[in-house]
Amino acid sequence: MTAPVATARFSEAELAYLLGERRLGRLATADASGQPHVVPVGWSYNAELGTIDVSGRRFAATRKYRNARANPRAAFVVDDVLPPWHPRCVTVQGVAETVEAPAPGEALLRIHPRSIVSWGLEA
Repeated sequence: MTAPVATARFSEAELAYLLGERRLGRLATADASGQPHVVPVGWSYNAELGTIDVSGRRFAATRKYRNARANPRAAFVVDDVLPPWHPRCVTVQGVAETVEAPAPGEALLRIHPRSIVSWGLEA
């Protein structure tokens, strides 16, 4: 199977926000029946592919990884609130590619953006 390709690209403001100090995001996946599952995750930006990569300990055994194998649609959010009340957010909807690593049990989800929406980044 050919790997998905990111069709949406992050703006400079979105990348500056994402590559700042925010290391925790929220990943939403759904199983084959459509039951949603949202969890906080560590992540990294893959500049070569323009993707969001999510991994962790024994990642191939996680519900989020199993969900992505059954249903590759995913959403990802990084957000925060500056005082007194200035919400900022980058949301990504896309295709989650499951990638197995060489070590047993190691794997990652590579989210190929199809849609990127952000707000509040001007502050």
